[in-house]
Amino acid sequence: MKMESTIRAIAGTFILASLALAVWVNMNWLWFTAFVGVNLLQSAFTKWCLMEDILKKTLYRTEGATTE
Repeated sequence: MKMESTIRAIAGTFILASLALAVWVNMNWLWFTAFVGVNLLQSAFTKWCLMEDILKKTLYRTEGATTE
């Protein structure tokens, strides 16, 4: 899976999980949803993504991995 697709999948999972936690646990989980949204927005303008850096250091650190 390409890096961009992986990041989108992780972001979507985080958003859905935090919305579910907000409904069933505590409304303060919506702050996590906002955090993910703000990070997606800033990465569109700055071309820097924290999740990309994390993935490069872990999952995509092998030579054969696709990082496009």
